Amino acid sequence: MKHKNALVGRMILIYGILGLTFPLVAGKILYTQFWEGERLKQRVRTEQVKDKEIAPARGDILAEDGRVLSLSLPNYALYFDPLASKEAFFEEKIDSLSMLLSGIFRDGTPAEYRAKIRAARYGAKPNRYLRLGSRDATFHEFQQIKTFPLLCAPRKKSERENPSGLIFTRHDVRRRPYDPLARQTIGYLGVTKEDPQYRGRAGLEEAYELDLRGVPGISRAGMFSGTWIPIEVKKPERGRDVVTTINVDYQYIVHEALLRQLRHYQARSGMAILMEVKTGDVKAMANLARRGTSSEYVEELNGAIRNIYEPGSVFKTAVMMALLEDGHVHPGDTVDLGNGIYTYHDGRKLHDQSHGHVGKVTVQYIFEQSLNGISTLAYKYYDKQRTAFADRLYAMHLNKKLGVEIAGETAPVIRYPTDKKWSGNTVPWMAIGYEVMLTPLQILSFYNTLANDGRRMKPRFVKEIRAGDKVVRRVPAEVVDRSICSQTTLNHLRAMLEGVAERGTASSVRGTTYGVAGKTGTARLAATGGRGYGEVRYLSSFVGYFPARDPLYSCIVMIEDPSRSVGYYGNAVAGSAFREISDRVHALASPRYIDSRAETNDQLPVSKNGYKSDLLTLYDALDIRVQGSKEAPEWVAPSRAEGEIVLKPRGVDFTAVPNVKGMGLRDALYLLENSGLKVGVSGAGMVMKQTIEPGRKVARGSYIHVELK
Repeated sequence: MKHKNALVGRMILIYGILGLTFPLVAGKILYTQFWEGERLKQRVRTEQVKDKEIAPARGDILAEDGRVLSLSLPNYALYFDPLASKEAFFEEKIDSLSMLLSGIFRDGTPAEYRAKIRAARYGAKPNRYLRLGSRDATFHEFQQIKTFPLLCAPRKKSERENPSGLIFTRHDVRRRPYDPLARQTIGYLGVTKEDPQYRGRAGLEEAYELDLRGVPGISRAGMFSGTWIPIEVKKPERGRDVVTTINVDYQYIVHEALLRQLRHYQARSGMAILMEVKTGDVKAMANLARRGTSSEYVEELNGAIRNIYEPGSVFKTAVMMALLEDGHVHPGDTVDLGNGIYTYHDGRKLHDQSHGHVGKVTVQYIFEQSLNGISTLAYKYYDKQRTAFADRLYAMHLNKKLGVEIAGETAPVIRYPTDKKWSGNTVPWMAIGYEVMLTPLQILSFYNTLANDGRRMKPRFVKEIRAGDKVVRRVPAEVVDRSICSQTTLNHLRAMLEGVAERGTASSVRGTTYGVAGKTGTARLAATGGRGYGEVRYLSSFVGYFPARDPLYSCIVMIEDPSRSVGYYGNAVAGSAFREISDRVHALASPRYIDSRAETNDQLPVSKNGYKSDLLTLYDALDIRVQGSKEAPEWVAPSRAEGEIVLKPRGVDFTAVPNVKGMGLRDALYLLENSGLKVGVSGAGMVMKQTIEPGRKVARGSYIHVELK
């Protein structure tokens, strides 16, 4: 009985303990399930699954005709796991691999590569992540390397136990094939301390970052039996292409004309812009400045958009428009300017000293000869009507930013009578282009409006956004104001601008067959910070349009601080560059030029010499029969035959300087740079000259210049 009671007591104790612990266990289960469950699941997912972002290919920036201004070329950092294959297979293939890697990278002998790879496998500390080559591999090199022994995927059953030891990471390198043309307009990529993301930092690269960068993909891998295995891949979406308004041929003309004048006049910097009148399309924009104390000129800042100047006499056109529009003057009115010395508030004087005693002259003569006597007209009619004067200038939109997509535009300064800095001399000084400040692009936009029958267009840099061959968004030409003045005023003013070129200060643009209209400007440059004028320095300008009677293009050239010992007047310094630009652009845009190109349209198109695979894709799309496609090597020279294209071998030897004559820039850059050469480029079209003859053996890093036409 005692044993029975003891057993019952133990059972009661056990059940009591269970009764007490069960609610605790059940509570813990419920707590884990409903309160901590999601956190624990997430922890498991995190520890068992890894996501890696796959960078997308960045879109291209294209010229108006499709030529590539900026593109991304894939480069590959290559690594090798020498322990991936079994020892016998490794020993069988290592000599071949070493020889092939030495031939590709040319940074070590086959013996050196063999020793390095063996050390990575058999050394005291094996390296399963051995870097191959001292540089990244290009796309075409990567395609070859993937076929090398120990690096290629198994091809035979007997090799399946020896997987590829190749490990790689891809990154894109941004290149501008026509560099330095339009460098600041196109822009560049980079990082900053504040923002470590590698993205567009200037120009169109920055303005269209969201379109160009694309959408990243995701590579998801799961842990299975101690090994990470890919389980899901979301492919990245390539960035969209941006089609600009830039004309490569015009850009080259503008760049070279500006550079020539800067060198000749030993100037500090200069800007030149070419715009299409009807659309406001910027066809070319060059910004060059001297680098330090050297004679080299580079494009480091977009001065055409950022730099703000007192424009001098080129602003007289806006003042004359106000006088004409308000009915205060007529071009044929006679004005007595006396001795050419004009006195204003507090005895301050303006001079037309170079003209001596001026006497009685017409309003048109004052404008054509760029006399400071225009200040007497502005003072007479607007000193007591200052608000009307400022309002008239504001109605021309001269006080507003252009709102272009390229970042960094500086706001213009057009004072208003309520401003603290407005004085009794503001009106006459504004009349000759002082106490106002504008950027070169803002000035050109005003003159483009005159050429466009008074219709003001917003400057346009991009026409459309493409995804492959599909246009996903168009950027239409934008009309800001349908008319900034009456037709009568516009007719008078355009006749006066033509008179400047025909009889006035712009002798450098006189005598063209097509006619030029425009205005010269020679302004004193203020000291840094706007504190007076200090050292005598000048801003030389010419802005206008052509042809004068049926304008196609407007153009501005502004050159800062030319050497006074060589010359500094706007007519000679800036006008000569304008003349070179207008002559060459008009020749390219003339109907005769267009017709001569159209004559060849019925012939088979022949591409530049280049990469066979690319050419075959092109000819296949055009349904053109090709002869010799199978026998030809990777690089070929196409030529016409009767009804078909013939591909002839184009030998390429990376151990010597390749022959790139007749090639397009992209293929020429690929061959030359992969031969270890540093390349300089000028011109547009196909390669016509190279400074080092083909076949020569030169040291890696040697400089070669190619000229395109």
